[in-house]
Amino acid sequence: MNMTEMTETTPRKAGGWGRILAWALVLGLLTVVAIQLSKSMQGSVGAGQKAPEFTLTLFGGGEIGPAEMAGKVVVVNFWASWCKPCEEEAEELQDAWEYYEPRGDVLFLGVDYVDTETDALKYLEKWGITYPNGPDLGTRISQAFRITGVPETYIIDRQGTLAYIKIGPFTTLDEILAAVERALAE
Repeated sequence: MNMTEMTETTPRKAGGWGRILAWALVLGLLTVVAIQLSKSMQGSVGAGQKAPEFTLTLFGGGEIGPAEMAGKVVVVNFWASWCKPCEEEAEELQDAWEYYEPRGDVLFLGVDYVDTETDALKYLEKWGITYPNGPDLGTRISQAFRITGVPETYIIDRQGTLAYIKIGPFTTLDEILAAVERALAE
């Protein structure tokens, strides 16, 4: 068998570019998965760290974003209507809001986590909650704070730093007031 005969009977190998492109896509996908896995393993954000910037779309319309939070102590409470421990702190959070609201230098924000709007609005009505609340659309806010569940509360000082973090429900109004007062003193 001569060289011409061998060439005609040997199947042609697939182009090198296709193989390179396939490997590039696989490596890109693995990189994205590794980054997401790394983020999920970092745990919650910690006190003393810069708070994540976010904009909360409110039930009933409107938004509260970085401009409205600037220079204020911000209490960010993650909750859900299906969360029984959230009910344990609902009245105390509302009482704390009513205490600080006239001052104008403390802002309470409720972030409804993985819930339906109908159930969330029923929850707010049941507990008489009047401070600004809205859904965590696409779980973007909870991902930014890297929450581990609900309820969780993050208190941000006037400089935008996380001053206090509460995992689980507050047990008393005094506990909430003490945490806010520490942030106001900073």
